[in-house]
Amino acid sequence: MIDTETAPRTHTETVRTQLLEAALAHAAFDGWSSSTFKKACDDAGLSSGDARNACPGGDLELIGFWSRQLDRQAGRKIVKAELAKMKIRERVTFSVLCRLEAIAPHEEAARRARARLLLPDAATQAPQLLWATADMIWRAIGDTSTDANFYSKRAILSGVFGTTLSSWLNEDSADKPMARAFLDRRIQNVMDFEKTKGQVLKLTADLPDIGGLLGRMRYGPGPRS
Repeated sequence: MIDTETAPRTHTETVRTQLLEAALAHAAFDGWSSSTFKKACDDAGLSSGDARNACPGGDLELIGFWSRQLDRQAGRKIVKAELAKMKIRERVTFSVLCRLEAIAPHEEAARRARARLLLPDAATQAPQLLWATADMIWRAIGDTSTDANFYSKRAILSGVFGTTLSSWLNEDSADKPMARAFLDRRIQNVMDFEKTKGQVLKLTADLPDIGGLLGRMRYGPGPRS
């Protein structure tokens, strides 16, 4: 079963949902490919034209659609949690685990999806999906940053989630103790980085603008008033 709490809003989303439900059964055994996409069309009773109109990117587009569904599913669980009682580290850890646990019903299909996203034609899609997941997590836990922190937080969490996902999918144990321990270490790395960054910013707050000084040395002080 895939997430159906949010009903498709358009015909395109309805067709994609039908294709995804059918494709997941095949992808677990055959991987994500044009052949899997064709089998999904047949199982869903869709013509190739209707399927391609809704999913012109074929199997890769279906993977992206599935990832966004999982993001929405995890996001709803995160915002319903008692986040106010958690420290920031606990919020991030909890949220990453929510997203990882969302793939549980189709873990083998997720392994095959990861392998598919490593191929050259998915070179841009894979990082985009990781960024979208990181963005969902930060928004769900209440991040309101709009400056450079907005981008650095998402870039760092993209790396944390991507590497933890690999560990998660490589572990056979249902409880994933090794992957959970790996996630704890990665989150600690992030916390240590943020602490160090904060200390550096505090120490340099009263220093002159070195970049501006160098610019004036190179180009001169500019016109005098």
